[in-house]
Amino acid sequence: MFNAVIKMISMRLRTTGGLLLAACLFLPSHAQASIEIVAARIWPAQDYTRLTLESKQAIQHNMFSVENPDRLVIDLEGVEPGTALNQLSGKIGEDDPYIKSVRVGRFKPGVVRLVFDLKSQVKPQLFDLVPVGEYGYRMVLDIYPAKPADSMMALLDQDAKEALPPLSKTTEPKAAPTGKIQPPVAPHKSQPEIRTRTLIIAIDAGHGGEDPGARGSRGSHEKDVTLAIARRLNTLINETPNMRGVLIRDGDYFIPLGGRVVKARKARADLFVSIHADAFIKPDAHGSSVFALSEHGATSTAARWLAKKENEADLIGGVNIAVKDPYLARTLLDLSQTATINDSIRLARHVLGELDNINDLHSGHVEQAGFAVLKSPDIPSILVETAFISNPAEEARLNDENYQTKLANAVLSGIKRYFAQNPALSKQNIAQNY
Repeated sequence: MFNAVIKMISMRLRTTGGLLLAACLFLPSHAQASIEIVAARIWPAQDYTRLTLESKQAIQHNMFSVENPDRLVIDLEGVEPGTALNQLSGKIGEDDPYIKSVRVGRFKPGVVRLVFDLKSQVKPQLFDLVPVGEYGYRMVLDIYPAKPADSMMALLDQDAKEALPPLSKTTEPKAAPTGKIQPPVAPHKSQPEIRTRTLIIAIDAGHGGEDPGARGSRGSHEKDVTLAIARRLNTLINETPNMRGVLIRDGDYFIPLGGRVVKARKARADLFVSIHADAFIKPDAHGSSVFALSEHGATSTAARWLAKKENEADLIGGVNIAVKDPYLARTLLDLSQTATINDSIRLARHVLGELDNINDLHSGHVEQAGFAVLKSPDIPSILVETAFISNPAEEARLNDENYQTKLANAVLSGIKRYFAQNPALSKQNIAQNY
C-alpha cells in the first residue's frame, strides 16, 4: 500500500499541478495561509498606551512578561513579518510613558515575536475586536502602569499650589496688630456664590484614538476638531477667576464613555461639557445643538439617532469587555438623577442661547436622549454639537482658530449665566468614595 502511494505521487510530480499538490502535502499548515498585518498603530497617553494590530483574519497570540529588565513578549501565530510590523519600532516615541522600544522578528517558522522593552512595571491587557465600521479584526494591547497615579487629582493639586501667592524672600508675612482682628472680606453681591470656591468644569473632547468620530468632506476628523475647541475652552476657563478647567482627553487617544464619567467624578467636577461636531448623510444639514440626558426616551427621532451613534464610540474605539468596570454600574439612572437632569437642561439652555449668537441652531430647543457619556448621577452634564462637520461650510469654520475661540467663548458665557442663576453649593467629598 505504501509503495503504491509513493508511485502515485511520483507520477503526479511530472505535471505542474502535481508539483503544487506535493508542495501542499509537505508544507506546514501555517505556511499555507499566513496572516497579513495591514496596519499597526500606537496611541500613547498618560493613563495607558494602546497598540493596535489590524488584519483581515483573527490573530492567535500568546503573551508573557520577563523581568530584569522589564519586558513584555507577544507571539503572533500564523503571521509573517511585513511592512506594517517592520515599521512598528519607529512609531515608539521617546515620550511614551511606558514603552522604551519594541523589537520585531521571526521567532520560528510561522511565528512573529514582539518584544516590548518597558520603562517600568506594567499591567497589560490583551484582547481582540471583531470587524466594525472601517476596521477589520484588531488585536489590542493596552499597557497600564502597575500602580496607576490619579492624574486628575494631581493636576488639581498642582494648580491649587500655583494659585497661592508666593511669599517674599526678604519679608515675613505681617501679623495683625494686637487687639485688632481683621474681619473676613465678604464676597461682592454681584458674584455671591461663584467666588466662594473654585468651580471645576470637566471638558470632554469627543472621540479620539482608534475612534476618529465623524469625517468632513475635506478630510477633517471630528476627534481633532473637538480637541482643539476643548483646549481653547479650557484656556478661557482657567483665565476666569475662581474657575478651573479639567480636560478629560488632552491628546489623540481613546477613552471609553464610562471612563469619561469616572474621570469627571474623580476630579469632583461641578459641570461636565462634552464637545462634538455632528455629521449627517446630507451635506446641507447645519447648525448647533445642545443635548442633555433623558429619563424617558429621546425627545426626537434625530436625538435618538444621534445618541445611538455617539454611544457606538466604545465599539469603534475598542473596549475590553472581559474587564468589568465597577464604576459603570454606578452611572445608571437612580433617584438622584432627576435633579441632575433638570440642572443639565438649565445649563444646556444657557449654552444654546449663547451659540445662537454665533451660528444657526439646528434645533431651537434643548434635545434629550440616552447619551452614555452624560450619565453622571450628580454632575450636570451636556453634549454640545458645535456644528456639522459634514457640511463643507461649517467644516471650514470648525477648522478656523478664530471660530473655535468664538465657540469656546459661547460655551463659557453659557456656563457663567448658569452659575449666575444657579449658585454652586458646597461640593461634598464624594469622589474619594466613588
